[in-house]
Amino acid sequence: MTAQRNYTAKQWRHTQYASYFGYITQAIVNNLAPLLFLIFQDVYGIPLEKITLLVTVNFCVQLLVDMVAARFVDKIGYRPCIVAAHLFAAAGLAGLGLLPRLLPDPFVGLLGAVFLYAIGGGLIEVLISPIVEACPTDNKASVMSLLHSFYCWGSVGVILLSTLFLQLFGKGSWTVLALLWALLPLANALWFTKVPIAHLTEEGEGLPLGKLLTNKLFWIFAALMFAAGACELSMSQWASAFAESGLGVSKTVGDLAGPCLFAVLMGCARVIYAKFGDRLNLLNTQMLSAGLCVVAYLLAALSPNPLLALLGCGLCGLSVGILWPGTISVASRSLPKGGTAMFALLALFGDLGCSGGPTLVGMVSGAFGGELKTGLLFAVVFPVFLIAAALACKRALRHRKAQCLGSQFTGVAPLAIRGGVPPLSIRA
Repeated sequence: MTAQRNYTAKQWRHTQYASYFGYITQAIVNNLAPLLFLIFQDVYGIPLEKITLLVTVNFCVQLLVDMVAARFVDKIGYRPCIVAAHLFAAAGLAGLGLLPRLLPDPFVGLLGAVFLYAIGGGLIEVLISPIVEACPTDNKASVMSLLHSFYCWGSVGVILLSTLFLQLFGKGSWTVLALLWALLPLANALWFTKVPIAHLTEEGEGLPLGKLLTNKLFWIFAALMFAAGACELSMSQWASAFAESGLGVSKTVGDLAGPCLFAVLMGCARVIYAKFGDRLNLLNTQMLSAGLCVVAYLLAALSPNPLLALLGCGLCGLSVGILWPGTISVASRSLPKGGTAMFALLALFGDLGCSGGPTLVGMVSGAFGGELKTGLLFAVVFPVFLIAAALACKRALRHRKAQCLGSQFTGVAPLAIRGGVPPLSIRA
């Protein structure tokens, strides 16, 4: 694009850096409030079953944003939307500390704050990946994997720094903590007003939403995203409880040994792939990772040794690292005309997996008397499903490649090409 040639490589790197902080913002949005649930209960007398509604609201609003964004983001433009996303996130995080004190009903204040930052989180999930994908860089899959690693590092940072802050200054300082975290998305909103931003497709070149939804390959990617989200969150959402029940440790130690270990190893996996991913077949790597995920879930669920079960939890983080960003990379190369709508819908299906996986683990565990290991054992179905979807994806890409080769001799373009989808090597 002409717009791309007007900026230096250094300026485009600043776009990537701002995007990294965008995913750190996403980590703050999703992880800060759960760390404060018991404080909300003690300070405001809100029952825990009512407080858990905050998670539901966060998830539902982000899903709604994923659905709506597919229609309006391209019309408004990336820059206004990503700046607005960070401003919503900053307002919600600041509101988390202020609104419960200002409104007559503290719970209404908490709901309002969650609603605001969930809008920001949903837009960030939709926008950051296509913004980075549109940057004129090589090794897109590696760049995408590195990008998504910052969600992991953000999660670790939120847990560690928030825990340390509350230990040093007391639980009464939690409002200050929320205000301090709000400064990061506020600063990043300003950064996004300065950096270059390109669109994935020129106006009018992207696939219409109707054609995208009738593309069989898109639905395979949607299945991969659902499975990736379910594989990741089925373990990470229960990691703290699993560590506490399995090892009999305190909540603080459980948070560090469970979700932190999971996030660190998941981040390491994404960094490793970012370094060496250009040498690997992405779909094959995803299937191997899903196989390792099966082993991790079985180890966590069936091991009689608590330490081995915890090792299974950490191994799961390592195995799922490439699943989400890998699917986005394959989809963007396979359907380059998918545009923002494709990224928004893939985020929607990924978030559905993020919700459905942990819910299923909880339901199965409840049906077996609260036995969490039984729920985790049942979650093996998700990495198995991902392997099946990846095999279907490989077959579909081979078939399309064969059609393209055949068209070279007949002079007739296959249907996929006529629809604006160029051929792609299976090696992403």
